[in-house]
Amino acid sequence: MMEPVLDKYWSQLASRHDPSAFATLDAAYREPQRAYHAWGHIVDILTKLDRLASLATRPDLIAAAAFWHDAVYLTRGPDGRPRLDPVNVRESAALFERHSRFDPMEQAAVRDIIMATADHMKAKATTEHYPGFSRDLDLFLDLDLSSLAAAWPVFEKNLGDIRYEFGWIPETDFYEGRTRMLGSFLRGGAGLYRLDETRALWLAPALANLRRADFELRERLARASVAN
Repeated sequence: MMEPVLDKYWSQLASRHDPSAFATLDAAYREPQRAYHAWGHIVDILTKLDRLASLATRPDLIAAAAFWHDAVYLTRGPDGRPRLDPVNVRESAALFERHSRFDPMEQAAVRDIIMATADHMKAKATTEHYPGFSRDLDLFLDLDLSSLAAAWPVFEKNLGDIRYEFGWIPETDFYEGRTRMLGSFLRGGAGLYRLDETRALWLAPALANLRRADFELRERLARASVAN
């Protein structure tokens, strides 16, 4: 394994997966078309989960969702058009289920946490699989968006990595798509993060990054429009 935090959490989870599960994950997160949605993103989530484990009821199930939530990540569909992210999320959840040896309740809980990433801002638990499940789902969604609060150079690199993943899309189309996404996060305001504890840690720097990125992307779009 690459990082101690991966060893720590996979050692808790390996017996609840089939023997080929980690090889499947490793192949996925090393795919050459990935940059942001690679092992580094999973390590970042698990590192933060490790620090904030006291907020979780079932950190093991949150960790399982972290390992699998981006297991399928393609930006272009067979028709050559942009692939909708909910399709990736559904296929990631299905891939988890194929390799899962969790008991039925745990498997359903992990699957629902993964599926929540299809719509971060609107997702909510519809079944309380165990006492504290709703809060665990919210914590995972906050962890998944915690990179929005990174130091600006890291945020900027992450944006560049996502651009790499969409390298086949014209630059103006990519900028327009990113400004729509950033705008949806900005409109979320304080609701960008769901838990008081994570909001206190990440909301202010995340909103500052989002405003700066939105401004800079709109400037790039304006320059591109003039050039064309």
